[in-house]
Amino acid sequence: MGKTYEKIDDRLRAFIEAQPVFFVATAPLAADGHVNLSPKGRSGTLAVLDERTLAYLDFGGSGAETVAHVRENGRITLMWCAFEGPPKILRVHGRGEAVFRDDPRFAALLARFDPAADGPSLRAIVLVAAERVGDSCGYAVPLMDYREDRDLHAQYFGRKTEEEFSDYCERKPHVATSLDGLPAIPLPLPVRPGPAG
Repeated sequence: MGKTYEKIDDRLRAFIEAQPVFFVATAPLAADGHVNLSPKGRSGTLAVLDERTLAYLDFGGSGAETVAHVRENGRITLMWCAFEGPPKILRVHGRGEAVFRDDPRFAALLARFDPAADGPSLRAIVLVAAERVGDSCGYAVPLMDYREDRDLHAQYFGRKTEEEFSDYCERKPHVATSLDGLPAIPLPLPVRPGPAG
């Protein structure tokens, strides 16, 4: 039986932090717009900032639908599934905000993550203010074994300079605008700030 929670308590936080993958869902306001669902899985790229706020690192490599949607309307849902142990699905419905590299908050937010989680191609940090936290049974979610993270993304972008990554973003379709023409990542890509003081 599903249950809703007033906040992300220590037990829910431990569940979130134990999962190697999570999913992000967003949609534009237009009825004929493209709904987006993205898997996220690089270790350490999600942080529970407090009982009602989460954040994750947004890397380049494909389009920017999530960023475009939260810029337009803020609606976002994060979902975790237990692929081992007791069955559980946890969803956080909330309001999302993209914090770009030239935002004065960027360096301080980045400092909230494990430094090893940062890496080449970081475009933004997505903040999520939780409005509803709820779980469901997950009885039909399969049991699967986690082996390790893939490092192909970090390797590929690790060979690019900041200038090359910025050029990559400008050439890639659906980075500056979404599939539906909504503004996404500001280009040219802002320069990364130094560490927070």
